[in-house]
Amino acid sequence: MEMNENPDNNSKGLLQLEKQSAVLYLAQQWTKKYLQNVELNYFYEDKQDALNFKKVVSPEGRKRTAQKLMNSLRTVSLQAWNKTEALLSEEIKRHRIDPKLIDPWEITADSFKIYEQALHLYIQQQSSQNLPTHIPSLNTENSVSEKIQQMQAQHFVSTQIATIISTNVCLLRQKYTQNDPRVIGFVSMQFHYTNLGLLQTISPLEQIVLGSYLKVIDDHLYMPLQRAYDAAADHDYNSQVLTAVQKLLPISTQIANKICQKIIDLYPNYHSQSGLLSEPLVRLSSIRDIEMFQVYLWVCSLEGSVNAIQQELFPLCAMLYPRLKIQWELIRCMLHLLEQEISQHLNTKQANTLMPYLQVLWHMFSPKVFDKLTL
Repeated sequence: MEMNENPDNNSKGLLQLEKQSAVLYLAQQWTKKYLQNVELNYFYEDKQDALNFKKVVSPEGRKRTAQKLMNSLRTVSLQAWNKTEALLSEEIKRHRIDPKLIDPWEITADSFKIYEQALHLYIQQQSSQNLPTHIPSLNTENSVSEKIQQMQAQHFVSTQIATIISTNVCLLRQKYTQNDPRVIGFVSMQFHYTNLGLLQTISPLEQIVLGSYLKVIDDHLYMPLQRAYDAAADHDYNSQVLTAVQKLLPISTQIANKICQKIIDLYPNYHSQSGLLSEPLVRLSSIRDIEMFQVYLWVCSLEGSVNAIQQELFPLCAMLYPRLKIQWELIRCMLHLLEQEISQHLNTKQANTLMPYLQVLWHMFSPKVFDKLTL
C-alpha cells in the first residue's frame, strides 16, 4: 500500500485545519457567550417565579406565547415601518441614498419571515424537564459557574437554534449592505421597533424568555459577525490579531456592560429619544451598540483595513444617532473607556493590533468633524 508522504501537502493541510478551528472557535465562543448572558436572566430565588417560569417554557406555554406574537406580528410589522419611515425619511435625501434601495414592502416582508421562523423554532425548543423548583441565589462564583454549566447542558438545542437564526439574519444583512451599507440602518430600525412592539404584547416573564431569541436577531443584524469570521479565516491560528479577538470576544458583553455603567454614572441625567440611559430598554440598546463598535474594531484589525468603519459604521452612526438624540460626546467617552478595557485585557503586542483602528474611530468621531454638521 502506497502512502502519501509529501510534507508540503501535510503541512498545508494542518495549517488549513488550524485556521478552520480558529474560526469555529470564534463562532462557538459567541454562541457560548450569548447563552451564558441569556441563561443568567432565568435565575429566580422565589419559588413561585420558578414555577411560573416552568409553565412559560413548557410546550403548551411556548405555543401560547408564540400564538400571541404571531397574531400581532403583521400589525406590529406595519407599525414598525411607519415609525422607521417617520424617523429616517428625511435622511434619504440628506445622505443622498438611492430611494430604490429602500423598498418598504420588501424590508417588512423579510423581517416578518425572520420573526416567523424564530417563533416556529421557539415552539420546537425542548424545555428542560429537570429545571429545579428553587433556583439558588448568585452570591458566589461557584453557583454562577455551576448554574451556567447546568443550563447549557439542559438547553443544548438553543445553540442549534441560535445558529439557524443567526445564519438567516447574516444573509439578510449581506443582502441589504451589498449596494449601500446605510440601507441596513432602515432594516435595523424596522427590527428594533418590531421587537419593542412584540414585547409589549406578552408578560414580563415571557419577555425574558423570548428576549433570548430577539437578541440573536439583534446581534447578527447590527454586528458584522460573519464578516469577522470570514476575515479570521485568512489568519494563521497563532497570529497576534486573531489571538486578541479570541481573548476579547468571550468578554465583549462584560466590557460593554462595564462601559455602559461608567457612562451612566458620568451622565446620570442624559436623555436620548428613547429615555434615560439607565432605563432598561435604553441600557440594553446601549450595551448592544458598544458591542457593535467592538465587532467593527475586530473586523478592521482582522482585515487590516478601515473600510468597515469608513463605509459602514460611521455613515450609519451619522444617519441614526442624531435622529435618536445620541450626542457625539458619549461616543468619544465610550471609545476612551474601550481603549482602557483593551489595554487591561490584552498584552502590548495584542493591543497594538487594534489600537490604530481605535485611533481612526477616535479621529472620525471628533468635535472637529461634527462641528461642521447640524447635529
